[in-house]
Amino acid sequence: MKVVAFCGSPRKKGNTRQALEMVCAVLEKEGIDTSIIQLGGTRIHGCVACYKCAKKKDGYCHGHRDDKLNEYLDVMKDADGILIGSPTYFSNVSPEVKALIDRAGLVARLSGSLLKRKVGAAVVVARRCGASHVFSSINYFFLISQMIVPGSSYWNMGLALNPGDIQKDEEAKKTFNDLGKNMAWLLKKINL
Repeated sequence: MKVVAFCGSPRKKGNTRQALEMVCAVLEKEGIDTSIIQLGGTRIHGCVACYKCAKKKDGYCHGHRDDKLNEYLDVMKDADGILIGSPTYFSNVSPEVKALIDRAGLVARLSGSLLKRKVGAAVVVARRCGASHVFSSINYFFLISQMIVPGSSYWNMGLALNPGDIQKDEEAKKTFNDLGKNMAWLLKKINL
């Protein structure tokens, strides 16, 4: 079994990355392969609503060809589970996460629900507020894609500002640990 995690923060060693690493460590301990893709800080375009994906229905975006979205789609199609981590920017996801959600979501829906019944979970970090909306935005993507979303002992979010501050949020660490356990349990049940 494989889980791919997308880190939507441009801080390559920041709190969002560290939060994803916490979840991935538990998944690895449970025998599930994980990989983290650094999405934040990369060039990924938003959807231009050309609907070429609707005409071709081949599981790829044909609007922009100069970014890695189609590579990300291949990784998502191959994975059993998907984690999307985002910092909170003015109570919303990072622009790279928004582009991933919009484009991958449209392609997947118009190509026969490519992500259907995969397991998906959001991992969110905020300085203080707005994380609930980010958490919801990512989960809306999972739910409309007919994915299965595991819960945790709290919403999958932590409070941090400077890189490493997430390590001081004990409740977040427990939440991410419990999320990893619940995601592993669910993946094992689905893939019996």
